[in-house]
Amino acid sequence: MHIPVLLDEVIELLNPKENEIVVDATINGGGHTEAILKIKNFSGTVIGIDQDEDLLNKLKNRLKNYIKEDRLKLICGNFENIDEHLYSLNIEKADAFLFDLGMSSEHLESSGRGFSFLRDEPLIMSYKLSPEADDLTAYKIINIFRGEEIYKILKEYGEERFVSRIVNNILEWRRKKRIETTFELVEIIKKSVPYGVQKKSKINPATKTFQALRIAANRELDVLKTGLQKAFGELNKGGRMAVISFHSLEDRIVKNFFRELKTNNLVDILTKKPIIAKDEEKVENQRSRSAKLRAIIKT
Repeated sequence: MHIPVLLDEVIELLNPKENEIVVDATINGGGHTEAILKIKNFSGTVIGIDQDEDLLNKLKNRLKNYIKEDRLKLICGNFENIDEHLYSLNIEKADAFLFDLGMSSEHLESSGRGFSFLRDEPLIMSYKLSPEADDLTAYKIINIFRGEEIYKILKEYGEERFVSRIVNNILEWRRKKRIETTFELVEIIKKSVPYGVQKKSKINPATKTFQALRIAANRELDVLKTGLQKAFGELNKGGRMAVISFHSLEDRIVKNFFRELKTNNLVDILTKKPIIAKDEEKVENQRSRSAKLRAIIKT
């Protein structure tokens, strides 16, 4: 089950009021959205956006009463087009935006698209339920990209220490056959990372490589920059924006974007330092351990 991260903190920072419009730009399992809709004095509307049609279909069933009441509207799409999505609903401005940049638990556990290195699945790693022919996938990166391109992805997006060994072994493997499954890739990574390092490390040796491929396949960092800029343009004066990031690359983009807005006297920053999960939440929900929450109010 998808458990929303930093839920109380998000609600406090967004502070949804009566008839406001709140945009959950990454609705995922709908935990934050459902909590907002249940707020006693909130009679407004939540717009939920996600690329995964399967996730949205499940939400349509679970939150059908809110949809019938016209308090929840779901859109299948990428938040980099957030302005177009709001325009399609005849919404000029919103009062709050939430970006939860974490993956849905369902993507890891039951999507069948290769997000988890613990399951033997096709190397896809696209958030789209059915990627189109020209969409980028982990399979294309691993099997078609040049060695230097794969090196750059694993180094920049995964900050992988043993990137040279991994890339060399990928190239050696694919000379004989295509790398088609997650377990094949995991085998290559384990062969590349020294056993002593694997034994001492607290994380799986495939963690950084899988993170890098997922980021690249979904253009996550470029999409984030575009989405934040467009969302801010669609935010009412006095409106709030909250972003939960899960690794340093995302957090750096959010921090720098908020700082730039502050420098230009366009916002007040509500979180001088990023908010992290309390110890109790970290115990109950391991996903929260790396979460960082930042927020602003538009002035």
